Amino acid sequence: MKYALIGCGRIAKNHLIAAEKNNLEIVAVCDVDLPTIENLLDTQNLHNSRIKRYVDYKHMLQAERPHLVSVATSSGSHAEIVMHLIKCGIPVIVEKPMAMSIVDANRIIGMAEERNVKVSVCHQNRFNLAVKETKKAIESGRFGKMSHGSVHVRWNRNEDYYNQSKWRGTWENDGGTLINQCLHGIDLLLWLFDNEVDEVYGQTRRQFHEYIETEDVGLAIVKFVNGAIATIEGTVNVFPQNLEGVICLFGKDGTVKLGGKSCNSIDIWKFADEQASDSINKALVENTSNVYGNGHILLFADMIEAIENDRQPYVSAREGKRAIELILAIYKSQKEGRPIKLPLHSFSTMDMKGEF
Repeated sequence: MKYALIGCGRIAKNHLIAAEKNNLEIVAVCDVDLPTIENLLDTQNLHNSRIKRYVDYKHMLQAERPHLVSVATSSGSHAEIVMHLIKCGIPVIVEKPMAMSIVDANRIIGMAEERNVKVSVCHQNRFNLAVKETKKAIESGRFGKMSHGSVHVRWNRNEDYYNQSKWRGTWENDGGTLINQCLHGIDLLLWLFDNEVDEVYGQTRRQFHEYIETEDVGLAIVKFVNGAIATIEGTVNVFPQNLEGVICLFGKDGTVKLGGKSCNSIDIWKFADEQASDSINKALVENTSNVYGNGHILLFADMIEAIENDRQPYVSAREGKRAIELILAIYKSQKEGRPIKLPLHSFSTMDMKGEF
């Protein structure tokens, strides 16, 4: 299967590693900045390979005709590129978020389903061992009635981070802390609860990073249709470095706390119906080389299988919309000063421009 990559920045190496591990033929990479391409290929020991280099992704698609493309460009460009790939009939793996507005998210879903083109969104942490064991416990009813849950992403991002690229910290191309740094955690919270959101109330602020447009801290209370509730805390204001990324789930008969760099470890695992396998899960730690975890390899494998068997990928475009919709509802709540009911019919990060 011929594979091409669009976007050669910070996350791109995980895509190339996943492509190689899944025996894809990497035919081309594309970025508007040629030195960025060469740096990526050097890092992955692919500098002297036959991989073609392009600065125009449309030209690359016409010339190479890949069977699978992944998109790892700046967030604000994802939707446009993905929709072009769908029109070309090319299956696509896109980094989160797949869109910056509800309208674009719905357009991607509609186009993909109408043309039967596979779209998978990089919520790779769903493939973590710790997360999969927790999902299994929920689906088997071990938690009993769910009470509440929480996600805390307490990180540090300084001025040097935002100066890496002009698009960082802008409403048009990046969004704020919630839609950038916290999207994976919010996706996991929604996926593990496996229930529709009824209403959310949020507050966001730009406390310290006066050189960006967006929030550097956001808090929210989420109400699910089944009566369970959850809290979200996301910030890049932690001094002097990243503190933690944690998800907690509380049921009548069980409590789980996920931690580690990317929710790749089980910190607490307690259930009323103790089982033999619990001793393994209580000490489960999946080693990772970076904050992105190991899930890209498994996400790529799932997408390849979805193409071959003509089924939806595990993390489809519909799944990719869920966390985006909740975060945009939090932004809308901040802007309007009231709780917001879901589903959300229209809102964009650009509607927040000038908020701070």
